[in-house]
Amino acid sequence: MHIGILGGGNISDTHARAAAAIPGVTVAACYGSNKERTSQLAARHNAAVYDDLERFLSHKPMDIVAIGSPSGRHAEQGIAAARHGLHVLSEKPLDITTKRADELIDACKAAGVKLGVFFQDRLRPAMAELKRLVDDGALGKPVMIAGRVRWYRPPDYYSSSKWRGTWALDGGGALMNQAIHTVDLVQWLFGPVSRVSATVATRLHDIEVEDTAAAVLDFTSGAIGVIEATTSLFPGYPRRLEVTGSEGTVIVEGDTIVQRDLRGSTEPGGGGPAVRLENVASPVVSDASAHQRVLEDFIAAIRDDRTPATDGREGRRSVELIETIYAAARKGRALAPGDV
Repeated sequence: MHIGILGGGNISDTHARAAAAIPGVTVAACYGSNKERTSQLAARHNAAVYDDLERFLSHKPMDIVAIGSPSGRHAEQGIAAARHGLHVLSEKPLDITTKRADELIDACKAAGVKLGVFFQDRLRPAMAELKRLVDDGALGKPVMIAGRVRWYRPPDYYSSSKWRGTWALDGGGALMNQAIHTVDLVQWLFGPVSRVSATVATRLHDIEVEDTAAAVLDFTSGAIGVIEATTSLFPGYPRRLEVTGSEGTVIVEGDTIVQRDLRGSTEPGGGGPAVRLENVASPVVSDASAHQRVLEDFIAAIRDDRTPATDGREGRRSVELIETIYAAARKGRALAPGDV
């Protein structure tokens, strides 16, 4: 498989390192708006470098494009790649609106190419274990789930970027950028959301979008969910996910399942040893292994002609939920997903 890297920032470097670590996979070409950084990335992987998107998409051989550009360009660039017959693997979010996400999904379907999203947390060992406990019924009837992303970003995180913190290219703030992985996990673990209430605010940073948000979710199962997302909480704390059913509770903090209390468990500590989960709090991802798992699954989906583990339809769900959170906060009343 030959992979093109679309983007020249930190996450594109992660995509390239993930690809290079897979036997039989080659980083073929790189394209990005920052010529210097893109050239350096291409040189590290002995890849061709382009400053023109059409020429990049026409590079041969190339099978997959990994998109790591600003969020508001994902659909536009993914559609262009699909029209060249290239499979599309996008960084989160799929795009910043469901309308654009749908356009990308439809374009990939029409072109007969696969579409996936880097929701690597779903493939991490701790989350896979947590999903198994939910699906196997070990946690019993869903009761409550809380996802807390209490992070901090210094002012220059936004001021040094032309697109972060803007509606046009970031599509939102702490929810759409930082907490979207947690939003995805909350709905993936506990199923469809029926109603959303929310409050969002910009409390610390000089940006267009929110740096502080809280939402309450009602699930179709009757369970209740809470999402907290912030880049304004100094000095920042590990992400925390608390999942409770009628038969017990599991808590993930940072990179570890720190508590697993299951009714009737005979194992010390309520259910066995901690399961580690790589740290994702930093804006620079030093460990590319989780992204590598997504890429390996995506390549297998192409070869086996199956749906990727984190395909476009799955990627759309978190965008729709965040759109609904923003709309509920703006209108000051509870809304159903999609009722924006």
